[in-house]
Amino acid sequence: MELKFLGGARMVTGSCFYLECNALKMLVECGLSQGEDADEINRREFDFRPEEIQYIFITHAHLDHAGMLPRVAREGFRGRILTTPATRDLLEFMLSDSAHIQESDALWMTRKAERAGMPPVFPLYTIDDVRNVMELFETKTYNTVFHLGNGVKYRFVEAGHILGSGSLELWFQDGAREKKVVFSGDIGKRGNPILQDPSAPAAADFIVMESTYGNRLHKPLRDSIDELAEAIKTTFKKGGNVYIPSFAVGRTQDLLYILNDLVREKRLPGLQVYIDSPLAEEATKVYLAHPELFDDEAKRLFAKLDFDPAVRLHFVQNVQGSMALNKIKSGIVVIAGSGMCDGGRISHHLKHNLWRRECSIVFVGFQGKGTLGRKIVDRARSVNILGEEIAVRASIYTINGFSAHADRAELMAWLSYFRNSPEVFIVHGEEEVALSFGELVKEKFGFTTHVPAKGDAFNL
Repeated sequence: MELKFLGGARMVTGSCFYLECNALKMLVECGLSQGEDADEINRREFDFRPEEIQYIFITHAHLDHAGMLPRVAREGFRGRILTTPATRDLLEFMLSDSAHIQESDALWMTRKAERAGMPPVFPLYTIDDVRNVMELFETKTYNTVFHLGNGVKYRFVEAGHILGSGSLELWFQDGAREKKVVFSGDIGKRGNPILQDPSAPAAADFIVMESTYGNRLHKPLRDSIDELAEAIKTTFKKGGNVYIPSFAVGRTQDLLYILNDLVREKRLPGLQVYIDSPLAEEATKVYLAHPELFDDEAKRLFAKLDFDPAVRLHFVQNVQGSMALNKIKSGIVVIAGSGMCDGGRISHHLKHNLWRRECSIVFVGFQGKGTLGRKIVDRARSVNILGEEIAVRASIYTINGFSAHADRAELMAWLSYFRNSPEVFIVHGEEEVALSFGELVKEKFGFTTHVPAKGDAFNL
């Protein structure tokens, strides 16, 4: 089998791995790049011929793992996209939302280009492209082995990252011997709200391993919940609002669960919580439609619909409703996308409120290099938002205990379940993080490790 690293190598976004084995050509992941130069990267010619790819495996629904699927289909892919049912359900509206943004941005940039006498700008893909690619999905349940033929078989196991997320086990015939490669996908934390804990396969010959938080430890969840409660109480006392940049899938649902618990335990007064994302409302509906994936505590909560009436949830659908939130000067919690603040409705809220000393911005997820969120977390004195320089005066909280990603200790614990000595490829981490995590794995377990760069290929 040939394994080639086309994205997510020494970087966090844009995951894409090419496999060729026994006359089968496959991809694992097909993700968008995010952050600096992302649009230019996403528009480059593919490093493979889409019409030759027979299967694409998707480990979960985040766009940095699946956001390029409509473009691949538009350029000739006609094979099957293999993933779990919940991932397919989430991607149906996530990809549509992404296409809507692509089309809107292209229209705005075309108008600007025309005034300058420049050619029009075309979207990366359209709503029609999304409709077409959704017909190519084939869903598979956890823990069941499926055969592709040509000596290749596979299964998904629970990754505990977001609803429907899976690690992929792939077996292939190498001469007389069967070998196995495991793609970790994004591994979740143990004990996270709602979802079951991640599973780890017992053995593999090769592992392609994420390293997003491979250089740090998260705060315990209880400490993070305490910090969130204190941030909200302090902000309200100052007469401001709390703004939480959050991806629509995963983190938002966890936060709703936690805020409900804080009110139910009388640690916070009644809350007015605005979910400023149509995408988040759709994602929440998909979560509620898949209770079979919940942990026992979440099953009990949702079975009783035991939400405290003092938590008033408002799903903000249209732009007018989003703009109206900026007229409310105090006493609300606003959860809005995108999670790294590059685009989405959170950017407008930051423009109107980041300079207000009485407000707070609470970051609960990873902020990639070059993103607006990273600049704020790194304590920039001012940032450019929608063409305007905005002072950073609001209180900034970084509470990484809410991350949907395993930290360094949890990643190492996941690896410790492998009873043999696999060869490990470290991916999906910033370069210095991936390199240091690779050294740690080598030192702790004695495994052969690689930190591939984009374009590197290996014969397994």
